[in-house]
Amino acid sequence: VQLVESGGGLVQAGGSLRLSCAASGFTFDDYAIGWFRQAPGKEREGVSCIKTSDGSTYYGDSVKGRFTISSDNVKKMVYLQMNSLKPEDSAVYYCVAGEITIAAMESSGSEVDYWGKGTLVTVSS
Repeated sequence: VQLVESGGGLVQAGGSLRLSCAASGFTFDDYAIGWFRQAPGKEREGVSCIKTSDGSTYYGDSVKGRFTISSDNVKKMVYLQMNSLKPEDSAVYYCVAGEITIAAMESSGSEVDYWGKGTLVTVSS
């Protein structure tokens, strides 16, 4: 399994970024695919997840209404559109895949099977 993130960068508060995750090495709709983030000195946080087989989604409370997750099952890509970004959204964002439960998303995700290397998002105030 390989998960490769892209799209991170520096943006001003109120701006937008779109993260992409290229997935390979598994049957795409066998797993849920999502995003965790970790800021320096903070615990890892579940951001969003999509069940690629039926499109059902999960969002953490801190990003609801601002972030949108989507998938392209043909291209085997998952996207995270991030709008109205805040400085507290600054973190390394990791693409994850596996049999991801809501409990996993609401915890540190230690039981999630597969992780990408991460992409850095920095939101300046």
